[in-house]
Amino acid sequence: MSYRVREATLDDAATLVRHRIGMFTDMGVTVDAPALADAFHAWLRDTMPAGTYRAWLVEAEDGATVGGGGITILPWPPGPRYMGNRLAFVYNVYTEPAHRRRGLARLVMDAIHVWCAEAGVTSVALNASKDGQPLYEAMGYVVTPSPMMFLPIVRV
Repeated sequence: MSYRVREATLDDAATLVRHRIGMFTDMGVTVDAPALADAFHAWLRDTMPAGTYRAWLVEAEDGATVGGGGITILPWPPGPRYMGNRLAFVYNVYTEPAHRRRGLARLVMDAIHVWCAEAGVTSVALNASKDGQPLYEAMGYVVTPSPMMFLPIVRV
């Protein structure tokens, strides 16, 4: 089967929401799917037109959307590993179960890397799932000595 990658638009919001929920579900994270769907859809309505969030989707030859991933572009100060002023943070990398192990996540990541290079974004960061870590390491990503930590200020 052949696949193609295309940039997502706001018209793809339902698919992006489905993939985000699928990603968390597959990682074993408990999700209030209706609440997350509403919140993420509203977030997409703000961030996609502004260009803050960009996403790519993988389509199979029959036109079905079977994978994707996205980035948020953040202002980021220069640091010891990069001298740029923006960081692309990757998330929502997801492949439908029937299409896994065919290199689709790599296709999405390659599209993200090309876009970043063309847009002058000099650094890319991500939090890898256990299943995704081998791919990212094979692509040159390294685990940093200071892992990201998270504190929800407003509890849901």
